[in-house]
Amino acid sequence: MKDLFTSIFYKYAVQILLVAGLTITCIKYDHAPAIAKNPAHIVFIENSWDEALKQAALQKKYIFVDAYATWCGPCKMLKAQTFTDDKAAAFYNSNFVNVAIDMEKGRGPELARQWQLRAYPTLIIFDSKGKPVLGTVGFINASELIRFGREALLK
Repeated sequence: MKDLFTSIFYKYAVQILLVAGLTITCIKYDHAPAIAKNPAHIVFIENSWDEALKQAALQKKYIFVDAYATWCGPCKMLKAQTFTDDKAAAFYNSNFVNVAIDMEKGRGPELARQWQLRAYPTLIIFDSKGKPVLGTVGFINASELIRFGREALLK
């Protein structure tokens, strides 16, 4: 009787340990990539137009540019509200190469002259070769941003 009890005990103990181990493995490894693949904000390449062009060519995607200035209040609101919206993030992260460029640093002033920017924030969508497709100036909410992106993809 004691051997039967010991045998049953070990059988269930092994099963419990296997299930616990698999559960921990799934939590640790399966969910982490899902979170990384679906962040709750738009993922931007920072201040590198050349990298955005390179990635757009590789991925065969349009480029979404957030042309901003650090002192700009509406630019800060875009970053805090619009770019952190789950739906906008999912849409832009899957359909565009996103780049945020400080138009007063590095190559920003040169690009501002080239693109003839007059105010910030300016949001521009380019094709994968760097040709402008659609632009807008000023703060927009998440639903307007998604509508803006969809319109650009139809051009």
